[in-house]
Amino acid sequence: MKLQILQLTIVSPEHILFEGDVQLVTLPGTLGSFTVLPDHAPIISSLENGEITFSADGEMKSIEIKGGFVEVKDNLISICVEQ
Repeated sequence: MKLQILQLTIVSPEHILFEGDVQLVTLPGTLGSFTVLPDHAPIISSLENGEITFSADGEMKSIEIKGGFVEVKDNLISICVEQ
């Protein structure tokens, strides 16, 4: 069985913060934290002050944000944030 992956891009107005393959992403949504796994339904959501955590290369990583937006579609996750 092939391990499914997500393609994650996190950008700020200044630069690209992360770009690569991940297994899951947890986001600080305006209505509460939520996790995106492979084959997640399409969604666009606002993000609030908090931490984005994700599993990449077998380890958990995190990025602190002050807000932003996320779009999930076809296992592609695009996140635009303020830091």
